Amino acid sequence: MAAVFGVGLPLVLLAWSFMRGETSMVRLLTIYWKVSSLLAISMLLLTDQRAIGFLTAFCSPILMISSVWFWVDLNEELEDLPPWRPLPLSIRIWRWALSLFGLLATSMTFSTLSCLQNVQGAHCSAWLQGPKGLHSFLAKIFAFLFGGNWSEPVAAFLGYVALIAYIVGLAQWLLIRLPKQGRVAGGF
Repeated sequence: MAAVFGVGLPLVLLAWSFMRGETSMVRLLTIYWKVSSLLAISMLLLTDQRAIGFLTAFCSPILMISSVWFWVDLNEELEDLPPWRPLPLSIRIWRWALSLFGLLATSMTFSTLSCLQNVQGAHCSAWLQGPKGLHSFLAKIFAFLFGGNWSEPVAAFLGYVALIAYIVGLAQWLLIRLPKQGRVAGGF
């Protein structure tokens, strides 16, 4: 479900919005992609059983939901579009479906916060199966394309680097842009 609501549909909607020239929807989906990258960072960290990956996996659906509803100007522009047109209707349906999925994901990942102290628990290992499967798939692709070794420590290192960049970008937005622009997406 995460792949459908978090990756597949937004990618199709972004391409559709771009082809139709709907700038407000392109901005909304671009902001969504920036915020939802925390989910990919979580996968990289959980590949090597890093405890912080459970925290980022808990926070990512909350941030994803807020990224599609937070912007006053984008919400007004979406409301001004005819509701019967296929693209605005699809965006509205996707936002609500993403919100429901995000609430479900947040409630499910809440139980994994105990894994911050003990990653080796039986409950935690069930949450590591998805990232392990993705890692083995990426390792095969990496080996085929580059002839290199995509190891779990390399994935965790890239996850930490990406997390630091994400935190710096989020802090810059919270401390500088939000006080200046408020809830206006503007030239994001």
